[in-house]
Amino acid sequence: MRRWRQVLHEAWRRDPRRGPSEAERETLSDLEHEAHVPELLDTDPIPMLAAAQLFARDVPDLIGPEGYDLLQVLWCPFEVHGPGRTMDVVLKWRRSQDVTDILTDVPEPVVVGRAECVPNPCVLDPEQVVEHEWPELLSDELQEGIEAWEEELLDAAEENGTEYPEGEAYELDYVGDLSIAPGWKVGGFATWGLTGPARIDCSCGTPMRPLLTVSDREWDGGSMSWVPLEDRETMRTMWANTPTGLYVGRGQMRVFTCPADPTHPHQLNFQ
Repeated sequence: MRRWRQVLHEAWRRDPRRGPSEAERETLSDLEHEAHVPELLDTDPIPMLAAAQLFARDVPDLIGPEGYDLLQVLWCPFEVHGPGRTMDVVLKWRRSQDVTDILTDVPEPVVVGRAECVPNPCVLDPEQVVEHEWPELLSDELQEGIEAWEEELLDAAEENGTEYPEGEAYELDYVGDLSIAPGWKVGGFATWGLTGPARIDCSCGTPMRPLLTVSDREWDGGSMSWVPLEDRETMRTMWANTPTGLYVGRGQMRVFTCPADPTHPHQLNFQ
């Protein structure tokens, strides 16, 4: 899968108009045939895929069990193998000083259920931002104030014109620009655009909070103000906003944990 992506990406970057050459198309076709492993049974054990490795020193909002400063997130590359026929996600909390024997070859499955479950290797560049709660969870007074503010911005944009960023026409609004950052993140608030707000409680009765949000893209046309500074120069490059190559669930998966005790079983929510 990674070789398939590499060939495709190199082809489109080399020739944005034509894409893969005839030889590259043959390579892609051969790689697709290699994706089938009929001798692997449904009951055979397979390694999980490494999805993320986060250190508390890099991510201030990473809150785990006391004394643990390293989170490793793994998941099964078949979306229906987990509880309730959803993804099976495993959180491994560790003490970084205890990790001494590092594997040079990370075990990986030979086949996956969906290509979109395979993350591209990425170097993290954490950036701490300020978010505001999903609008439906705000008071009526605040919601009315936001609507009035957005109307004023729209009138001003129509009268004077607004460009952001780098000469691109753009309209600011609360949900896209101020409320909740798009993309992968630790902590913060959750978006509820698909289902509306839902309360997620731990088995102990404590309201759970988002620990990790996994998203298919880092920004889109409605959230341009969140484009990281280091990506501004390449933001119009194909696939610039989808570095991980993932699309799990409906495009966004949130891992909720218990703030009272992070060792309690986590819950997944998809939007």
